[in-house]
Amino acid sequence: MVSEMVQSAVVDDVFHALSNPTRRKVLERLFVGPATVSELAAPFDMQLPSFVQHLSVLEQSRLVKSRKRGRVRTYEIAPERFKIAEHWLTERRQLWEARLDRFDQYVKQLKKKESDS
Repeated sequence: MVSEMVQSAVVDDVFHALSNPTRRKVLERLFVGPATVSELAAPFDMQLPSFVQHLSVLEQSRLVKSRKRGRVRTYEIAPERFKIAEHWLTERRQLWEARLDRFDQYVKQLKKKESDS
């Protein structure tokens, strides 16, 4: 039960981080490769402190990790958490596919009964 709660909290963190278009664009950029804060912030019309908050959300959700060398902080993707989100989505997809398959069978049975009558 505790493990399910922890897993749920992790999924919540990941989807919260992914819910913002700025953060998703940052992630898309980071999929190309590591980047500094200034490189990541450049395309956005936003004050640096506001932008850094987005990076903080991404790092707290552990979708990205950073390292600091001197005065330069560089971010990169941390793929493990994406696997958690993917697993959650896969479970939901499988559940709905099974439900739709059962519904399809039911409709076929109804049609067969209707044509037999």
